[in-house]
Amino acid sequence: MADGSEKAEPARASGSQTLQRGLDLLDQVIDGPVRLADLSERMGLTRSTTHRLANALVDRGFLTFLPREGYQLGPKLLQLGFLAQSQTDVVQIARPHLEALAAASEDVVHLGRLDSDHALYLDKIPGRRRVEISSRIGDRQPLTSTGLGKALLLDDPEANWRRLFDADQAAGTHPIDYDLWVERMRGYAVAGRAFDLEENEDQIRCVAAPIRDASGAIVAAISLSSAAQYMDDARMDMLTENVRATAQKVSADLGWTPGVKSPRRPVRR
Repeated sequence: MADGSEKAEPARASGSQTLQRGLDLLDQVIDGPVRLADLSERMGLTRSTTHRLANALVDRGFLTFLPREGYQLGPKLLQLGFLAQSQTDVVQIARPHLEALAAASEDVVHLGRLDSDHALYLDKIPGRRRVEISSRIGDRQPLTSTGLGKALLLDDPEANWRRLFDADQAAGTHPIDYDLWVERMRGYAVAGRAFDLEENEDQIRCVAAPIRDASGAIVAAISLSSAAQYMDDARMDMLTENVRATAQKVSADLGWTPGVKSPRRPVRR
């Protein structure tokens, strides 16, 4: 006579398969409503099985059924998404990626976010080189003269760039012609990264890239900084891919999908 544990194994296996199918079904409706026939074909299941799975997800709020249109993602996922976002600590999530970048490059790596019209430094990983960089966690730095600050602005409209540039120049940041600055910013926006060419601190250069959340919005940025003697143009170009890749890894951990980019932010006054 079989004991209870032997009977439980097939049930567990069946439950696991059902769960996997349910998750696969959610993936199939990410891009919008899908009719039952199309959903069945995508899943490789019979219509009756697909209908049963979909209705179970509708009952729990994970899917919504729209007459004549089909199934789409439901309100429960929106609720869970907000909860997950509220529980996300970007410093904790980013730290292992920042440490890996600092170890590979031997340079200082920063993490920061937008704080009104400044860049707020949230974390700093020291490098192995004997280079003194004055930044500290908790510092608020200008947006238009730091690589990290520029990376935070890549999605902003040019009108906002001009407003911030004028304010920073009036506050005494590194003097530079606006036409040259904005030409560089346009290039940075296309490249998906920004440079600090000794604009914020004498003899210090950096490469920076934005971090995006699930919506594609820029929520933070990272920068890799070192003395100018270690950061000639060729090395900055070489480091660009490493810095961008690190920012994208952090973004992926925040729910971002490659190719998703939010609309440009409105002008802040």
